[in-house]
Amino acid sequence: MLKKNSVFKISLMLSIVFVVVGVIFYEWLGEQASIFLDFAVTNFNWFYLLVGSIFVALCFYLMFSKAGNIRLGKDTEKPEYSTFSWITMLFAAGMGVGLVFWSVAEPVGHYTTPPYGEGSTSEAANLSMQYTFFHWGLHPWAIFGVIALGLAYFSFRKGLPTTISSIFYPVLGDKVHGVSGKTIDILAVFVTAVGVASTFGLSTLQISGGLNYQFGTPNTFTTQLVIIGLATVLFIISSWSGISRGIKYLSHLNMLLLFLLMAIVIIVGPARQIFEMLISTTGSYIGNIVPMSLRLDPFSDEASNWIGNWTVFYWAWWTTWAPFVGAFIARISRGRTIRQFVSGVLLVPSLVSFIWFSVIGGSALHWVHNLGDTALASNINADVESALFMFFGNMPLGFLLSVLAIVLIFTFLITSADSATFVLGMLSKSGDLHPSPSVKITWGVITAGAATVFILAGGVDAVRTISIVIASPFTIILLFICYVLFKEVRREMNSL
Repeated sequence: MLKKNSVFKISLMLSIVFVVVGVIFYEWLGEQASIFLDFAVTNFNWFYLLVGSIFVALCFYLMFSKAGNIRLGKDTEKPEYSTFSWITMLFAAGMGVGLVFWSVAEPVGHYTTPPYGEGSTSEAANLSMQYTFFHWGLHPWAIFGVIALGLAYFSFRKGLPTTISSIFYPVLGDKVHGVSGKTIDILAVFVTAVGVASTFGLSTLQISGGLNYQFGTPNTFTTQLVIIGLATVLFIISSWSGISRGIKYLSHLNMLLLFLLMAIVIIVGPARQIFEMLISTTGSYIGNIVPMSLRLDPFSDEASNWIGNWTVFYWAWWTTWAPFVGAFIARISRGRTIRQFVSGVLLVPSLVSFIWFSVIGGSALHWVHNLGDTALASNINADVESALFMFFGNMPLGFLLSVLAIVLIFTFLITSADSATFVLGMLSKSGDLHPSPSVKITWGVITAGAATVFILAGGVDAVRTISIVIASPFTIILLFICYVLFKEVRREMNSL
């Protein structure tokens, strides 16, 4: 029988081991992760694609069935936060940093090297936006939504602790309080710490690249360590103030900066093409979501590698974020019905992502494809960390846009890390909805250390490989969560 606080102690120990091994043996860690990545991509592409589709199907079933009327809490409870605050918080915690990092690099990368067909053509441009929508649309939010819904349902409606293991109570019974349940919680906390650290590392690389591009600041490991240190101090201060103050206000600021940045790009950029791209790509995404979700090319190694390097990477990356984002969304969603919950979690953030990529990524494609700036495309593919700033350097008001982007990345980073320390404290301390400042500070320092590991191990490539390694076992747990949630909701639905 594991002792009290064992989840906190063991998951903390595993995270420390990951940091120490990663810092000392970062080359070895990168090599071993690459070996596993090659194995996973070669043999299990089909598994990741199938699992992602199951999550989306379950969410739509819950939204449109009678289960949608079930409230996440008592039948008379009202939502704790306004709809606006709720959406800004779940969006900022969910993928704000990643949106900014990949806003230019992914569409341009797909344009030059599309999933199929010839690159650098009008067909490739359309396809690049379609697959960008696919990677940032319903599937990631379905992954987050399933675990968030499970936590909110069993915690607020069934009265169980807000831990991942509580979701398994219908299957494990009182064993969720023993070794089996604590093992699930330990894995969830460790996956969360690594997943958040991966994005922390990406943000640091992008901020460092932006400062170098605009101000000539040396883009060195020392600069990146300073950025990590400053961000750590700021998000710990914000985390100390709690959800209703620090996280909520920062989330509002994030959305304000995001829409301000988009508004400027629309005004000075190719506005007509941006709106045409948004409407057209949304239609092609909806029309092709099933073929894209299940697309495999077993007779083409090149196509399989593309799917592995992009789609499988994203599905695994979202899985490492699932415990963190899911727990945070559950925490702020008490009092909403399942229909309100799924509609908000799936549809609204997806739409905002589509608008963002149409404005930023679509404008970059305009410069590369319509204006023929092939040099820009080559530079972006060679240096994805500075891609956004290279693009802004070609636009009117480019300096202002770059400064706004750096501030936006930093505030998104603080918000995500802030939310993460809260969730790590909650999950590692038996579902405590008000973890102590000392616990949050501890996880903040560990997250910063793990982010350093990603930078040392190879930056973007390390995020791709290590994310898949860490996420793989937790993907199995997510499948069981789908089964338990479906079973329990159907049981309650039939009794209504």
